[in-house]
Amino acid sequence: MQILPMFEFDSLNLLSSLLIVSGIQVFFFIFAATFKTDKLTDFAYGITFVLLAILLLAGRSGIDQILPGIAVVIWGIRLTGYLFLRILKIKQDERFDGRRENFWRFAAFWFFQGAVIWVAMLPVVVALSLSWTATPLSYAGLALFLTGLLIESIADAQKFSFRNKAENRGKWIQSGLWKYSRYPNYFGEIVLWWGIFLLASPALSGLTWLTIVGPVCITWILIKVSGIPLLEESHERKYGSDPAWRSYVSRTSLLVPMPPARDR
Repeated sequence: MQILPMFEFDSLNLLSSLLIVSGIQVFFFIFAATFKTDKLTDFAYGITFVLLAILLLAGRSGIDQILPGIAVVIWGIRLTGYLFLRILKIKQDERFDGRRENFWRFAAFWFFQGAVIWVAMLPVVVALSLSWTATPLSYAGLALFLTGLLIESIADAQKFSFRNKAENRGKWIQSGLWKYSRYPNYFGEIVLWWGIFLLASPALSGLTWLTIVGPVCITWILIKVSGIPLLEESHERKYGSDPAWRSYVSRTSLLVPMPPARDR
């Protein structure tokens, strides 16, 4: 493992990654703001991760050193494809009601999105900029990443299939993984990003351990900011007065999959 404190790490890689993320987000924002459309917002989120990882992987060799980048590419391609297909189906994302028509509010969202992408990728940027050797912790991280990816993929597929059935219109999913967690997709997302961090951890030393802010940021965003809180508000507006919804909420874990309360 190469021991380099943050101030000796090639800061040009951090700057170039920030410029790449900013450039991609600005490109898609101009299109989205011009046509006041939601259709490229989530697509731009996922594809930015993918493009940055691919650029970072260019010229790298050794399976140990490229694993974090490959993990991001695999996750990003799957998520981008799913989110793009979803927005084509639902036509409009209600998260942007009142935003897409307001240039500055819409711009603030895109700025925030770009910042999250860059911060989340910090451990990967460092790992793909140094020479290092995988350790058992790396392989534990790989296993964690694959577990999170599987959970997220299954949860997304189950919800997508549920919503595409006419008889389920106006209902909420409470089968499959959604029987054990109200947000199993977010649980999988959090798990896989911590897996990526552990996968990249042998490259970290000194102040570069501060890149743990990456998975911490993803966890915080999903639990406290734009993930669960926004959907909880939306669900309360739609189903809050329904006793069946209240029953589902009371017996089902918010995030970590657990047996329903009635089965404990």
